[in-house]
Amino acid sequence: MSDAKTTTDHDEIREWCEARGGHPARVSDTADKGEGGILRIDFEPSAEGLERIDWDNWFAIFEESKLAFLHQDRAADGAASRFNKLVSRN
Repeated sequence: MSDAKTTTDHDEIREWCEARGGHPARVSDTADKGEGGILRIDFEPSAEGLERIDWDNWFAIFEESKLAFLHQDRAADGAASRFNKLVSRN
């Protein structure tokens, strides 16, 4: 696997996702009583159990949860990679 990068920059995260057809989402069953829920990036075809939300809500939960976005720009073969993961900030 090519090198992965970690960022908390909202513009960089949004640009990376949108360049790959990704949408901000959360796991449907995890948003409860004002809590944000577990965040994901949803790609087509939409994954079952994910609820798409707008970027403002996604980033509010991202900041509240003190997350960072781990992602890979290119796969080993040079193709654009969709690999991403949300991790706790150190």
